[in-house]
Amino acid sequence: MRREHRSPAEIEAQIQAQIHAARDQIEATRARVNKRTGRDLAAATGMAVVLGVVLLASLLWVKTLFMVFATVLVGFALYELASAMRFGGRDVPRIPLVLLGSAILPITWVLGAAGMWWSTLGAIAAVALARVLELADRRTRTGVRAVAADIAGGALCIAYVAVLGGFAVLLTAQDGGQWWTLAMIIMTTVIDTGALAAGVLLGRHKLAPRISPGKTWEGLAGGALFATITGIALSVWMLQQEWWFGFILAALLVAAATVGDLAESIIKRDLGIKDIGSFLPGHGGFLDRLDSILPSAVVMMALFQVVHA
Repeated sequence: MRREHRSPAEIEAQIQAQIHAARDQIEATRARVNKRTGRDLAAATGMAVVLGVVLLASLLWVKTLFMVFATVLVGFALYELASAMRFGGRDVPRIPLVLLGSAILPITWVLGAAGMWWSTLGAIAAVALARVLELADRRTRTGVRAVAADIAGGALCIAYVAVLGGFAVLLTAQDGGQWWTLAMIIMTTVIDTGALAAGVLLGRHKLAPRISPGKTWEGLAGGALFATITGIALSVWMLQQEWWFGFILAALLVAAATVGDLAESIIKRDLGIKDIGSFLPGHGGFLDRLDSILPSAVVMMALFQVVHA
């Protein structure tokens, strides 16, 4: 049998063709995954790794750095939400909202719960006053009901993002609270990842089709399963609790994370937008990454107080 002899150029051309075919196949697979998940999974994973490294460094090295890190995240999230509300027709003063809302976290770090509540009231009042002062410009005069809605929008931004974010700072400031904060973030990540994987592979029945068409009951069950396994492990090895505490931890955080996710979806649906922001590749905006964490911080703080009462 005669052996075929090919020139180096022909061999190189064949190798290049195989490389291009493999690359096209990878891109097609990636496109199918991105379409099913609703995000650029590779970019999302890379960004999650970066944020995770910064988070671990801030929690395990110097806790004050976590407060700084959280304040920056909340500031961006406040700006995104205020901008989205302005896009939706609400004249929310962004600069005072971001500055005063972000200030709630360091005040909470220094003064505790009392500082959080007083700074929250002060921030809401100041943002409301800023909106009223804008009425000096005739272009911002939209009627009493519209101005009241603008003020309510600013209060919602502060309550939803800054106050709930303040609970994460308040928890971390406690003696040993950084481990509870870390456990909470691990749990919400596992819930989100487990729900995404189960939803992509098994999702058939919509959880809330009018609010978030991509979420399924199968995804919720998958997130709950992974959360339970992780919760038991974290309860025993990180939080120094009994193994059964993991079931309580998983149940409450699955509920909180799901409510937080759906709440943001309702806001986006009402405003007619896909993502609150676009700062984070593959994730949308900062609030898209914080939606599950914010209500979970309140739950985790409550659990911490019950356990350490």
